Amino acid sequence: MSSTTKPIVGSTAGRSDEVAPLIDLDGVTKVYRSGRVEYPALSSIDLRIDPGEMVAVVGPSGSGKSTALNLITGIDRPTSGAVTVDGNRLDEMTEEELAAWRGRQVGIVFQFFQLLPTLTALENAMLPLDFARLGKTRDRAAQASHNLELVGLGDKAHHVPSELSGGEQQRVAIARALACRPTLLVGDEPTGNLDSETALQMFDLLAALNADGMTVLYVTHDPELAARAHRTVAIRDGRLTSEVRHDRPGAQVVG
Repeated sequence: MSSTTKPIVGSTAGRSDEVAPLIDLDGVTKVYRSGRVEYPALSSIDLRIDPGEMVAVVGPSGSGKSTALNLITGIDRPTSGAVTVDGNRLDEMTEEELAAWRGRQVGIVFQFFQLLPTLTALENAMLPLDFARLGKTRDRAAQASHNLELVGLGDKAHHVPSELSGGEQQRVAIARALACRPTLLVGDEPTGNLDSETALQMFDLLAALNADGMTVLYVTHDPELAARAHRTVAIRDGRLTSEVRHDRPGAQVVG
């Protein structure tokens, strides 16, 4: 797969000036504190992601990748700088506003699935709809069932997680993330617990969702999976250090 490499350059990196970014990090710094000790996680980050892009974030452990995702999803707040997602200034919102916004606009897929073990696949996939109290119960069930069909698990709706393989559990987690039809799907090492073949199947699904218009942002340590994005941004020591734009996003790497 051919690619071109260029450095991140301020607010113009990787986007057309005619398109308002879906994600806009402007001079974002995050410092964690424990007593008098400070632990810088991100330093003066500028990042723009367009609507409909598929972007991979790479870097060594402890580089600040997950912190960046937590800021973009409103799970954490910056120490300084502005975080804007889909026109919303997350750093200026209350916790209640953030929770409501996240439930409507963002789907999150974690490395360890985080399914509730006593609930069926269908019930797990319904959880965001239940929390948001969207629609009647039968409508929530119909939406969750549709999402399970979308990820190829329509026949496993009434199985509990212990009756599913790791790949199937991650597919349930993706169905759950899609519950409220989010604008943005975020994955924090979403294939870290999967074998290579199942991981590729997961990314086939993410690529299909992206091709249908959903913006997809994910962290990965796997260079082959990173190469399936429109572009890869690298974080090291809390700073954006490089960008790689890929010519054939979504395609499987061969060889």
